[in-house]
Amino acid sequence: MVTIRPALIEPEPRSPYVAYLNVVSFGALAARTIGPLYPGMNILYGPNEAGKTTLAAFVAGVLFGWEEARGRKNTYRTEHAERSGSLIFLEREVAEGGKPQARELSRVRNADGLKGDLTLVSDIDRETFRTMFYLTSDELRSLRHTTDITSKLLTAGSGTGRSPAHSLEQVQEKIASYFSTAAGAEHSIVRLNAQKEDLRRQVTQAAQEAERLRKLDREYHELAPERQAMSERLAGLNRRVENLAACQAAVEKIGGEREALEREIQRLRKEEGRATAEKEGLEDSIGQRLAHLKSGEERALRDKIEELETREAKQEHALELSRSNALTSQASYEVLVETYDDKSDQRRTHQSRQIKIALSVILPLVFLVSGIPLFIYGRSRASLTYMALGLALILFALLLAAGAVLLMLRPHRDEESQAERVKDAQWVMLQDKKRLEATVRESEELAQSIAATLDELGLGEAEGSLRRARSLLDEAKDVRAEIALASQKAQAARLRLSEAQDRLEVLNAQQAQAFAKAGLDESVDEETLASELERNSLLRDELLSTFESLNRRFGELEQILKEGRNFKDFDQLKLESQQVNTRLNESLDDLARLLLARRLLEVSIGTWESESQPEVYRQASRFLSLMTAGHWTSVRLSEEGNLQVSNDAFVTRDPLHLSMGTCQQLYLSLRIALLITAQNVGRSIPILADDILVNFDSERRKGAALALAELARHRQVILFSCHQEIVETLREADPEAKLINL
Repeated sequence: MVTIRPALIEPEPRSPYVAYLNVVSFGALAARTIGPLYPGMNILYGPNEAGKTTLAAFVAGVLFGWEEARGRKNTYRTEHAERSGSLIFLEREVAEGGKPQARELSRVRNADGLKGDLTLVSDIDRETFRTMFYLTSDELRSLRHTTDITSKLLTAGSGTGRSPAHSLEQVQEKIASYFSTAAGAEHSIVRLNAQKEDLRRQVTQAAQEAERLRKLDREYHELAPERQAMSERLAGLNRRVENLAACQAAVEKIGGEREALEREIQRLRKEEGRATAEKEGLEDSIGQRLAHLKSGEERALRDKIEELETREAKQEHALELSRSNALTSQASYEVLVETYDDKSDQRRTHQSRQIKIALSVILPLVFLVSGIPLFIYGRSRASLTYMALGLALILFALLLAAGAVLLMLRPHRDEESQAERVKDAQWVMLQDKKRLEATVRESEELAQSIAATLDELGLGEAEGSLRRARSLLDEAKDVRAEIALASQKAQAARLRLSEAQDRLEVLNAQQAQAFAKAGLDESVDEETLASELERNSLLRDELLSTFESLNRRFGELEQILKEGRNFKDFDQLKLESQQVNTRLNESLDDLARLLLARRLLEVSIGTWESESQPEVYRQASRFLSLMTAGHWTSVRLSEEGNLQVSNDAFVTRDPLHLSMGTCQQLYLSLRIALLITAQNVGRSIPILADDILVNFDSERRKGAALALAELARHRQVILFSCHQEIVETLREADPEAKLINL
């Protein structure tokens, strides 16, 4: 029997406590540190929207994971960063002169889990924390699964590896699995019994089926030799019929093909004669030389013709150029002669010369006549200006007179150049005529040379025309193509004729081979062959009918035996039956052990609850009396396991019939009693209380504050409030409470 020790009332002196809240990013809070906090009561005071509820949700989130988005609930997600932060824990007491050792729990993403010293939360689960350690005014209105929570919290301090109440719950689940009919319940006694009965029936059926299959197997093996012999006989008849049928078909086919080949041979001989005659006629039409001209020789002829064409084109160009130059020089000479003989031009030239001479004489006289009087006048007047001007006019007149003398003495150069140009034009004209005559002679010699070359090349029919020679080569090429086609036709006809003759010999050999394969002489006629084929076909059909009946029975037996091999054999089913019996016996033994364990746990928990649970309800009664100023004095469980409260007047009520404030005071009293009694649960986890006293009147608020102060002597308590009067009441109840303004 498990021995359970009562929970300690005094707190463990070295249990860590939360000293700092480091908020990295959570809701509206970012890069903020709250602390230091004390091991006892801590009051976080601030107005609305100061972040009190956010801080409470932050502590819960770090310990047991951030809230997931469901509906329109605020999960304190931030827009540009992950929710993250940490809690710093310190020891309650340290050695003299020592420093407190910090232990940290941090969280960023739920998928990454909680980081740090996980032993700080190893003695509490999420449900217990949400129910007992995270208090709001709404949570104080009920306590879900009161009996289960009480048992788990009380037995958590039993000194065993895990809570006996939790172990009892697991034992109950395992016992239920042994009576489950679900598919996944491998150790279910119900399922194992059903499997045992099913295997027993299968063993009986397998024995009967094995005996039937043995009889069929004997019949199957007896039919096999008979079937084999009949199959060989039928195969021999099939081969005989096939050979006779093949011989008959071959004789018919060869006879028809032989007649067709003989007709084809006659036609091919005629076709060969026509192709040969056509070839000879084409060769005569163009001559033997062009008819048998090879491609290399033709390319050489075409290159020669191209060379002659180039020379001819150059000569024609030279002839055209000579003619053009002769005509141009003759025209230039005639124009110059006509221009030189023009009398009117000579008169105009003579008049122009006379005008120039007259001006050369008159102008110097005018300047001289003007300058001399002016010089004399200036001299008589002793005026240097008039003298200088007169002297300048005289000098200018002398210069003009000297120019006129030179002009009259110089011969007329235009007349001389005109005569020279006429002589040059006449010489050029004569030179171009001589060149034209030489070019004409060269052209005639080239034409004769081209005609002689074409005659040598066998293209005399072109009569010296290179274009005609090229046309003759093109025509000869087409005729050679026709000659080649005619040769190919004749050759193809000869080839097909040879093939037809060879094929005729092959047909004769095939016919002889077909008769030999059928075991007949070549002299057998078609009627005898048909009669032999009919007789063997009738024998085969009779044997085939008998063989098919035997084969159907053989196939039925083979299919039955094949399906029989897919069944579980007798030995395998017996083995499975023994395995199921073994598993059933093991399940029965395990069930017996589980039933014994359940009984021991129930007795142990009953003993513990008989010792510890009265203490819980005694403490709850004391706290409720303190909160209600002695109006309600007793908290207990009814015989049906329902929570009830009573007063001194022996009035008993269920929580549903209490006011909202009294109901909250009842459940707060019960929680404080449980948390004080079960100190081994969540030893390092603070109690979070978010404005839980707002529905209490001033008198009952004082009593609740005293109860919370007593709880703070056992556990760390963090209260959040926005009411100044509540803060003052709490500080009156616990003067050592730590106040932090947000």
